[in-house]
Amino acid sequence: MTKKKDPYQALQYKEFRFFLVARFLITIALTMQAVIIGYEIYELTSSKILLGLIGLAEAIPAIGIALYGGYIADKSEKRNMLAGFIALYTLMCVALLFITHPIAVNTVGKQNVVILIFLFIFLTGIARSFAGPASWGLSAQIIPKEVYQSAITWSSSAWQSGAVLGPAVGGLLVGTFGLTVTFGVIIIFLGIAIFSIFQIEKKPILFAPKNETVFYSAMQGLKFVFENKVILSCISLDLFAVLFGGAVALLPVYAKDILHVGAEGLGYLRAAQAIGAILMLLVLAYFPIKKNAGMILLSAVFGFGIFIILFGISTNFIFSMFCLIMSGALDGISVTVRHTIIQLATPDHMRGRVSAVNSMFIGSSNEIGEFESGATAQLFGTVPAVIFGGCMTCLVVAVTYFISPSIKKLELTEDHIS
Repeated sequence: MTKKKDPYQALQYKEFRFFLVARFLITIALTMQAVIIGYEIYELTSSKILLGLIGLAEAIPAIGIALYGGYIADKSEKRNMLAGFIALYTLMCVALLFITHPIAVNTVGKQNVVILIFLFIFLTGIARSFAGPASWGLSAQIIPKEVYQSAITWSSSAWQSGAVLGPAVGGLLVGTFGLTVTFGVIIIFLGIAIFSIFQIEKKPILFAPKNETVFYSAMQGLKFVFENKVILSCISLDLFAVLFGGAVALLPVYAKDILHVGAEGLGYLRAAQAIGAILMLLVLAYFPIKKNAGMILLSAVFGFGIFIILFGISTNFIFSMFCLIMSGALDGISVTVRHTIIQLATPDHMRGRVSAVNSMFIGSSNEIGEFESGATAQLFGTVPAVIFGGCMTCLVVAVTYFISPSIKKLELTEDHIS
């Protein structure tokens, strides 16, 4: 009889616990920043297209230098590299604190303040290109391979927990105390995250490039992903689902103009998908997906698209919250399956570069999806834009089902993936 694995197995490792604290606080900080920046820009400009451009401004540098960021992460000591880029996030938050202060807005002018905000968003995208691969590589070095799936579940839970609290706390603080206090809280969270990272010992560097160019080394991650049909299928499915199915960029419009719930309501809407995801991740910690993983993944993404459509047509705040919670729960399945596949299939010396490719396809598709949503809403209206995105997500699942037999047969075991 096979012994059931302990769902808390990864939490037995002290360094992993510190890593989770840092991941949790960084997520709270950055999601707080995202929700208050979106709300502030909409308050200053009432422009839907600018809400979409927020994501694009971060995605352009994140995609443009992602492969180089992964290369640097693989050849560098990851703990100090990650701490350094968290410090850079902190400095940018300090700058945002000053430029969004009412005195600065009145002195510099709304238009110039918006331009400066976009500049710092662009710099955040650059920092993310390096911090993401460093974080991914570090997490794999502080736990043994046999507990990867447990670690991925808890790591995703830490991210989703931060994503639940971040928008809610951000909306509450900005509605009660204003932007300056809210940015001050974000800076404190990032400072504690840096402290937590330094509780992890330095890890050995597993990649030492020899007689090869930087370009050749950086491209190896892309080559690896395209040669692994299962990884490529899962990443492609998530890419298009997130690209078309994301309604996050338009939540300020729903909060202000459709559901009429203001900044606090926006915080709850932003947190709703993460609430669903964390509930699902807790279920998966006890009942991990092993068999029929591919069909479960396809069903989850299709359901995600259905609930996005229902959210798009809703004018009731409670039902809108329910739809977002359900879409988040289904997305939690997709995240767990994809991350487990990548961790199990990726050699240790290539984790930074493969993570960079994953970030290019998935992480940045969130921002590009926000631009798509903003642009579509500007042209056709908010509700049609969200409905269109949900329909396209369902269509992508249908196409993937017929053209990718490998994903239908997917099982989450190392032998099956490799």
